[in-house]
Amino acid sequence: MKLVFSLFFIACICCTTYAQGIAVLSQKEQSKVVDQWLGERIETILPKLMDRSGIDMWLVISREYNEDPVIKTFLPSTWLAARRRTILVMYKPKGEDEVETLAVARYNVGSYFKKAWDPEVEPNQWKRLIELIKERDPKQIGINTSEDFGHADGLNHTEYKMLMEYLPKSYQQRVTSAEALAVGWLETRTPSEMATYKHIQTIAHHIIQEGLSEQVITPGVTSTSDVVWWYRDKIKELGLETWFHPTVDIQRSGNESKEHLRTFDTNPDPEIIRPGDILHMDFGITYLRLNTDTQELAYVLKPDEKEVPQYLKEALAVGNRLQDILTSNFKIGRTGNEILKAARSTMSSEGINGTIYTHPMGYHGHAAGPTIGMWDNQGNVLGSGDYQLHPNTVYAIELNAEVYLDEWEKPFRVMLEEGAHFNGQEVIYLNGRQKEFLTIPRQKTYLKN
Repeated sequence: MKLVFSLFFIACICCTTYAQGIAVLSQKEQSKVVDQWLGERIETILPKLMDRSGIDMWLVISREYNEDPVIKTFLPSTWLAARRRTILVMYKPKGEDEVETLAVARYNVGSYFKKAWDPEVEPNQWKRLIELIKERDPKQIGINTSEDFGHADGLNHTEYKMLMEYLPKSYQQRVTSAEALAVGWLETRTPSEMATYKHIQTIAHHIIQEGLSEQVITPGVTSTSDVVWWYRDKIKELGLETWFHPTVDIQRSGNESKEHLRTFDTNPDPEIIRPGDILHMDFGITYLRLNTDTQELAYVLKPDEKEVPQYLKEALAVGNRLQDILTSNFKIGRTGNEILKAARSTMSSEGINGTIYTHPMGYHGHAAGPTIGMWDNQGNVLGSGDYQLHPNTVYAIELNAEVYLDEWEKPFRVMLEEGAHFNGQEVIYLNGRQKEFLTIPRQKTYLKN
């Protein structure tokens, strides 16, 4: 099963719709891409991850509408949920290059998991599963239980209890958590996925730029809530989805604005947008099962202004410097906590007052992988913060730098978030990063590496 994705993707262009110069595939063509990627992942990623984890059999068990987060990533594009009880069996014999993929279910599960249960021969689904296990005699049976990652903890109590009741005692001793395997599967991206991730981030940037512009915002009239709902409507119009409700908030000079004191567990109240405001937005889309998470800044020009004030440009540069400090510490094998500690040490030595709360992205917006700080915890993050960094993974480089502005007589919080790829050697932004404020009305482009 050798896959040539690039030619396939080119063939899909004729089925693409366009809005504001943004290419989004039709639902039918999206389905083809998702299934193509799944086959490529099973062929190229899964064998290596099973070897790395030491698990030669992986069981993913789920019932309809109570899906394991992992099983959703194995289902074909036309399955929106598991059916009845769906059991996927992945087995990699020692020394073999390929993974055997079976479905203990009434149906084939897409093209890659072949039906391995005939209820007319063996009415009991669990007994058939045990037969398959005994035939293959695995040394380590991985199941999705995890204390540290909800993404890898999808085997519910009833399914676990039933499995252990039917499984012979000699095999019960071989059952282990598949946490490392599940997280590895969720976080690792293929070359085909990475080739398209830049495009997905570009779509997000196009939508962000349009929303934070005079095409949507009339100063003195438009509210932050108006912009939020414009984003929701725009996402639907393009045939995309979002994995969280966007936010748009304001920082401005004057004592009435307390945005720099707001914690992230509260949403800002709607406000009318005025000249001199700094708008901050938080926004994410889901496309081809991959997610973005982006925060950017815009400045509303005053009537006598033709560009952003110099002191705000300098503040944004501090935020960019903090991004550089963080990403320079991405090294294979370092844990999220180690990356955070090293970055905060350099940050402190340079006199930057900042907070780092960077997270993986992929099948989920807040995805599986190393947590690198949290907005309410700048020390060790137990569990997910102890997970090591691996190559071919994607992150939302999320942080803020607090810069005191003499002109405002108070701090300004430079809140930034951009998608980036770690290729094992360096961090590369998926579609550049913000190094200049967007302006309302628009003056020029702003994304730079």
